[in-house]
Amino acid sequence: MPPTPQTSTPPLVLRPADERFHTQLDWLDSWHSFSFGHHYDPGWMGFGPLRVINDDTIAAGRGFGMHPHRDMEIITVMVNGELTHADSIGHCEVLRAGEVQRMSAGTGIVHSEINKSNQPCRLLQIWIEPEQIGIEPVYDQQPIAIGSEWTTLIHPDAPRNAMATASATRMWRARPKLEGPLQLPTTADNALWIQVIDGALELQCDNGMIYPLKRGDGLGIVDAATGGHTLVGVNGTADALLLALNRNPEGKVQTSGGR
Repeated sequence: MPPTPQTSTPPLVLRPADERFHTQLDWLDSWHSFSFGHHYDPGWMGFGPLRVINDDTIAAGRGFGMHPHRDMEIITVMVNGELTHADSIGHCEVLRAGEVQRMSAGTGIVHSEINKSNQPCRLLQIWIEPEQIGIEPVYDQQPIAIGSEWTTLIHPDAPRNAMATASATRMWRARPKLEGPLQLPTTADNALWIQVIDGALELQCDNGMIYPLKRGDGLGIVDAATGGHTLVGVNGTADALLLALNRNPEGKVQTSGGR
């Protein structure tokens, strides 16, 4: 595995599952890929505009009370169970497994997330910096069927069943078949982040390097223009997210620094 750098940004940035920050409460089991809340490390403030990936398991009958956000794209991918959302712009919705929720917090939104069911639920919540600040808050929620190929969840142009976003970020999800290859996008303008939801995968590179990935692992590809990256499922339960993220004007992705 490539080591995490201390002074420079490498072509690949690995975030092993067991090195993430961890919050354990009587009702919440949360793993944070980047600095969040009281967990702080200046070397793990995000990956380009990607600021938060939280993998949350919430106990039955518990959850997050009303709390505010502003000027952030917040994407929730429901993995198991259900969660009830209520907000200050008039929505009260149940988010179920297989559904995706998108909020543009914009000038400000207050919301709650409560598991009102009798079973625990699991979700991934992702925060992305928007292209513009001070926009009107927006809410959207959709069920999106996932197969063995990349299915678009989030896209600025909202093609087909995907949801729009106020950032240039694109997000896909796939459940690759055993040894079924998934090519990653090749683009000079983007970096890529892979987040494994479940199962085991391998990132195979044209240079012969193979990077095994398991549930909770994240891996950033700083320069997607290099191409030659293929994701392969190594068991029958693999499930992964892929994000294409804008690089900064100098053509680099910053993996540290405050916000």
